[in-house]
Amino acid sequence: MDLINRLENIPLTKFHYRLLIITGLGWMFDAMDTGLIAFVLPALAKAWNLTTAQMGLIGSIGLLGMAIGAVLAGFAADRWGRKTMFAVTLVVYSVATGLCGLAWNLESLLFFRFLVGFGLGGQLPVAVTLVSEFSPPASRGRMIVLLESFWAAGWLVAALLSYLVIPKLGWQAAFFMGALPALYVFKIWRSVPESVRYLVEQGQHEQAQQIIVQMEQIAGIESLDTVKMPEKKVKVVSKFTELFSPQFVKRTLMLWVVWFGLVFSYYGIFTWLPSLLVKQGFTIIKTFEYVLIMTIAQLPGYFSAAYLVDRLGRKSTMAIYLAMSAVSAYFFGQAASIAEVLLWGCMISFFNLGAWGIIYTYTPELYPTRIRAMGSGWAAAIGRVGGILAPLIVGSMLSQQGYFQQVFLMFTVVMLGISMVVWLAGEETKGRSLDQISSQK
Repeated sequence: MDLINRLENIPLTKFHYRLLIITGLGWMFDAMDTGLIAFVLPALAKAWNLTTAQMGLIGSIGLLGMAIGAVLAGFAADRWGRKTMFAVTLVVYSVATGLCGLAWNLESLLFFRFLVGFGLGGQLPVAVTLVSEFSPPASRGRMIVLLESFWAAGWLVAALLSYLVIPKLGWQAAFFMGALPALYVFKIWRSVPESVRYLVEQGQHEQAQQIIVQMEQIAGIESLDTVKMPEKKVKVVSKFTELFSPQFVKRTLMLWVVWFGLVFSYYGIFTWLPSLLVKQGFTIIKTFEYVLIMTIAQLPGYFSAAYLVDRLGRKSTMAIYLAMSAVSAYFFGQAASIAEVLLWGCMISFFNLGAWGIIYTYTPELYPTRIRAMGSGWAAAIGRVGGILAPLIVGSMLSQQGYFQQVFLMFTVVMLGISMVVWLAGEETKGRSLDQISSQK
């Protein structure tokens, strides 16, 4: 039996859950550093007398960094390994977040936020590729959605930090605390194994076998003999053009459209949400409380998606969650009371973040090992273009009468559109091995 078949036959064990938790904490720190800017913006705008256009630029510059980071880290992870890039990107975004607390003007903050985005954008496709390549086929969807659920935990930490720290110590202190995750790199380097699929692709069979034997021992499986392969370094070069080969072009275009729309709606809504509520007349403290409540609703959204994604499948679950996100955004824009704001805000969080968990499951499944991280990185990068545009567009709309309803009507249309794209162009990958999916024409 070859190494990949042995890997596929190992059931879920504490090895997988340990990897999920260690990787998930890195994901949580990623979300925390992403979310901090949303909560810092209202205080920063007051301190520096920022215009709405300048606030939109701060939101967008980080996403530009995320787009570039996703592409470069995807290439690098296919060349030098998932573990290495996971560790490197964590250090980059953590240190850069701390530097944001030292920013002395808008230009310096924009530079540091670009570096934050570069690290953040690079880590996400690498992390999801790593966990996806270790997960058993029948449980892969649930594992990736649970990984993505750490994003909600990160936003909760950001909301709590902002609620407790900014009013007392100022916005700089929140950024300084965002630098602490850099210390977590030592845990990652000691505890996270390299992807077996990556090692096999690189010809490092002995190292791959050592990891599989360890996994089999934990699972209580007797280790089998593997056909011996020559131990040699294989140079595998990821080619961007392969994403548009006849085998992958439909998948690539579908993913790019869906990623663009999902990131556009998410960052357009959640980067601006505290500021939008302040402009609606709520105090900064009340706004943080409301957004904290809405953020908590992300967790059951993830868990429900984790339950459904391996039962209903990726395609159906994502189309439903995107459509319900659109409905929720429409009614949020029409909300006339605090109760309605909280209800529909929680519904947006529930369905939109559930859809995020599914797209992170779906994307790496549609590419083979040799281009999996690159393909995931490019899809995420195209999504970040939507994220760059959204804060700028929302910022320009704030000067218009009735802007609140117009903003959320725009997001309603976008999310309905990408729901239809998934339904019409998506293909089902539930319960199939990664090799089966990537080899299908």
